[in-house]
Amino acid sequence: MVKYKQNETPLLEAMHKYVADGALPFHTPGHKQGKGMHPAFKELVTEVGLAMEVSLMEELDDLHEPQTCLKAAQDLAAELYGADESYFVVNGTTGAIQAMILAVVNPGDKILVPRNAHRSVISGIMLSGAIPVFMQPEIDEQLGIAMAITPEIVVQTVADHLDAKAVLVVHPTYYGVAADLKKIATIVHDHNMLLIVDEAHGPHLKFHDALPMQALDAGADLVAQSTHKILGSMTQSSLLHAKKARVDIERLRAMLSLVQSTSPNYLLMVSLDVARMQMATEGKALLARAVELANWARVEINKIAGLYCFGAEKMAASGAYTLDVTKLTVTVKALGLSGAEAEYILRHKYGIQSELSDVYNVLFIISYADRKSEVEKLVNALKMLAESHGNLAGKIEKQVVVYPVIPVAKLSPRQALFASKKTIAFEEAKDKICAEVITFYPPGIPIICPGEVISQEVIDYCLKMQEVGLKVIGPTDVTLKMIKVVNILEE
Repeated sequence: MVKYKQNETPLLEAMHKYVADGALPFHTPGHKQGKGMHPAFKELVTEVGLAMEVSLMEELDDLHEPQTCLKAAQDLAAELYGADESYFVVNGTTGAIQAMILAVVNPGDKILVPRNAHRSVISGIMLSGAIPVFMQPEIDEQLGIAMAITPEIVVQTVADHLDAKAVLVVHPTYYGVAADLKKIATIVHDHNMLLIVDEAHGPHLKFHDALPMQALDAGADLVAQSTHKILGSMTQSSLLHAKKARVDIERLRAMLSLVQSTSPNYLLMVSLDVARMQMATEGKALLARAVELANWARVEINKIAGLYCFGAEKMAASGAYTLDVTKLTVTVKALGLSGAEAEYILRHKYGIQSELSDVYNVLFIISYADRKSEVEKLVNALKMLAESHGNLAGKIEKQVVVYPVIPVAKLSPRQALFASKKTIAFEEAKDKICAEVITFYPPGIPIICPGEVISQEVIDYCLKMQEVGLKVIGPTDVTLKMIKVVNILEE
């Protein structure tokens, strides 16, 4: 095959060619390239887009055994990011994370994981049958958020579990905080373990020197990126990158096939192809603008009485090595508001939608798509918010929200998943073994995992999070009145 250049899009070109050939479709999907699509949906997608929403035609390659245009598109992604192999993933970074975990651990193997990992990590551990060993990230009490894992914690945990097979790190965190990943990679590899990285919020790091070093450049073996979160691909499309030195590539491919659909959506895949091309040709300029806008906004926000947007000054603290400045975490507690309250007001009064809110903070993402006028509207809305609520100062300031300590695990997540269960009142669940994941989403960090003992601290924390308006995800009863626990623990 002729080698493609980074300004080309081999998958998009192949799809255009297939549509232009005009073959009469007697194949899936049932809408037959848009002809049968209901008008209510036709308004959402162009005729060309619907015509390209096709199945596994010979000339469009096969995601599970790519040989032609899809392989070329993936190879271009690998070349751009510096991977040995890159793979398109169409069920989000959740699927990529599950595949990474399945590729590096067997049932009963230990994997070291930060407690502020996404719930998809827990699902991957359940699927693999591995045993998680949780590492506690640093907590910033002023902000009320978990920061990054320190190299010191990794050293300590690795020394205590020399039989572990892999270490998983979140880089950067949802709030943009990054660890010294290069140092962590050295520690992990010195002990013959693999380093796998959830870089869901870092597909853009490669394209600006002011941002944290991307995980591949820091020495990671496997990296999952949510291309759709920060760059220009469609929601649910992600990339998985691999370095071959320590990774069984054939096993990785097998695990990717295990967790991916056999009917992948070509619009999702071609969006990855085009997003890669856009970053290759314009990425540095686009990210330079995003960084400049974010830095301007941070300065302006910190001029507003009652608001605080942390930046470089926090990077001297433990658990904060570098910062993705395009994440703006605005602390609103001095206004007497919770983050959830501020998010609601900004959305319904000022027409500004944040990425997430927590007890103290509202998070905003400045991406390559933003313009100065839009960021100015954000800053002005924050000014009006502060002016309207500054008289309530101290209400939230007095609340101390402390993350519960990591609960004691009596069963592996997989054992708890398949154990006999019963449903009881959550407030009466102290000392019971949890059979569900409880997270507050976003950011989707587990408060308790299946197999762990429910402490009074966990109960109190969850109830407090509900009080301030955060959304419960994971348990069957999302009101948290009831919870499933393990019925019988066989000693």
